[in-house]
Amino acid sequence: MSESIPVCDAADPFPRAPAFTIPPGACDTHAHVFGTERLYPYTPNRTYTPPDAPVGAYRHLHERLGIARGVLVQPSVYGTDNRLQMDALAYLRGQGLAYKGVAVVDADVSETELDQLEAGGHCGVRMNLLFKGGIQWRDVEILAQRLATRNWHLQFLIDVSEFEDLESRIRALPVPVVVDHMGHMDCRKGLEHPGFQALLNLLRDEQAWVKLSGAYRITAEQQPPYTDVDLFAQALVEANPNRCVWGSDWPHPHFSIPMPNDGDLLDLLARWVSDEAVRNRILVDNPAALYGF
Repeated sequence: MSESIPVCDAADPFPRAPAFTIPPGACDTHAHVFGTERLYPYTPNRTYTPPDAPVGAYRHLHERLGIARGVLVQPSVYGTDNRLQMDALAYLRGQGLAYKGVAVVDADVSETELDQLEAGGHCGVRMNLLFKGGIQWRDVEILAQRLATRNWHLQFLIDVSEFEDLESRIRALPVPVVVDHMGHMDCRKGLEHPGFQALLNLLRDEQAWVKLSGAYRITAEQQPPYTDVDLFAQALVEANPNRCVWGSDWPHPHFSIPMPNDGDLLDLLARWVSDEAVRNRILVDNPAALYGF
């Protein structure tokens, strides 16, 4: 392993229960599993080296938080090798649990591989435009055309403040689009930044979904509750509460401030969304519609 590739801290192994009532059927729409490198090698072309984060620890997290459903997202460190995620989903689904996956594939992926991924619980493809090991935009249109016939969606890991023609490009795609981590834009750039306003426009017109996740990735603060994120999360919910979902982003790889507790992160949702009915929609109804639970 190259010394230039940073090694990430592990998640807090003692997640506390959230301070508000979690509704039945609540879904964590964004998390990752990381396995032993000997069995599941990392791609050499990567931005970070993660800690081990096995599926058992993932389930422990959800049991502690009161989460009934989940979506595993293929991380960039494995490139297009989705084996670990397939194995984790097979384990979870084999226990009768409601879990889905979002894969990473090449634009020329075979129909056979897509069939296998779908049979294993996948219903979307992630477009990583931030970290090494991800897919490039030039392949997006090709994949979108292919996935449209499958009822899959595209998920974008993208900084909305640094992507040219974001709104027009997303509107032109024939599949649903999900944007990670509230647009992954540094809060110091402000609510009025054109990239964030483009994301709000897409939400209002039901041209995109957004994950209320990764607050620690966009804040300028060191500890929860990351008060500078409040206005951004609230603006997204106000734009269209029916297009917002929540994600833990466990085990929180590759960020630069102290590791938060997952109970504190889930409590942020209650801070951003005081209306219990709307909050329950974000936790239960919206992900059920998007992922087909």
